[in-house]
Amino acid sequence: MLNIVLTLVFSIVMLVFMAFPAMKIVEWLESRHITSEKWHNPLQIIVTILLSLLVGIFLRFA
Repeated sequence: MLNIVLTLVFSIVMLVFMAFPAMKIVEWLESRHITSEKWHNPLQIIVTILLSLLVGIFLRFA
């Protein structure tokens, strides 16, 4: 339980810092694949959360 809580704490802090890399990743994905405009914001939010969770896991277990 402690591992999950610490991972989420680290991830919440990293949400702010992962917004810019998520924007660049979504722009790159949109340049490679034709997607509709309505998927831009949800895709950016999902990528931001995914990146922050990955960094949180790395910080907890590294």
